[in-house]
Amino acid sequence: MRDMNNQGDTKHFHELEELRIDCAIKQKKGLHFILASIVIWSAVLGVQIMNIPVLTKNLYTFCCTAPLLPIAFFISKLIRVDFQNKENPLTNLGILFSVNQMLYLLIAMWIYPTIPDKMLMVIAMIFGAHLMPYSWLYKSTAYLMLSVIIPICALIIGLNFPSYILALMMIVFEVIFSICLLQENRILYKCIERKEKQNEIRSNRIRQ
Repeated sequence: MRDMNNQGDTKHFHELEELRIDCAIKQKKGLHFILASIVIWSAVLGVQIMNIPVLTKNLYTFCCTAPLLPIAFFISKLIRVDFQNKENPLTNLGILFSVNQMLYLLIAMWIYPTIPDKMLMVIAMIFGAHLMPYSWLYKSTAYLMLSVIIPICALIIGLNFPSYILALMMIVFEVIFSICLLQENRILYKCIERKEKQNEIRSNRIRQ
């Protein structure tokens, strides 16, 4: 009975791993969203260097974050990402991870009029922290490391430097993040190709 349960658990584990790999391949580990974030943080930087009141900057900053989804969708078409991937149930989990971030933005909305100079810092910390669950979904070291590094750096920079320096830091992190994901995707594709070749060799041996 235990052997049957163990076999069942092993089967479910392998099925889950296959779904995670499928999600990572078809979504390219969320590269389209990270590339879109470069555009968003560039717009935020433009707002932060403007000579306008801080509350107006905060309002414009919120407006800059609004087009993230359509920009990510447009980029997904350019880099050939399956934006919805309806066949994989884990896609809904990825959406849940993103929606969860919206609840934490309530903290930023409270900071908006209360400590307006630090609102951008809070947004950067929320963005960085929300990356952590994706490290499991996409089997990604880059997501895990940057989900810790970004909030800590955002806190340090946000407390000691002007907001435009923080926005510039986020652009740099997003560029580094994109490069890391490109490298992870290359490694993933090579592993898949290697497995496919091994399966072909095994199939040929069985036929012979």
